[in-house]
Amino acid sequence: MKESVYKTYDELPLFLNSATVSKVLGVSPSSGYELMHEPDFPVLCVGSRMVVPKEQFIQWVTAHTEGGDRG
Repeated sequence: MKESVYKTYDELPLFLNSATVSKVLGVSPSSGYELMHEPDFPVLCVGSRMVVPKEQFIQWVTAHTEGGDRG
């Protein structure tokens, strides 16, 4: 598994693209891209571009780890 280049949520940009999502999660770029196409992932479409609002990303991570409901 790749190590994230980000050490805190404060370092993240306001909106994350698939490359940033993959870096934060320590997964391959293709896995980050696939994740952004999952129905429950908080994606905002701006034209043909997909971005993830930072705060919603943090909530999603919390909900899908020990800090939240695993359902």
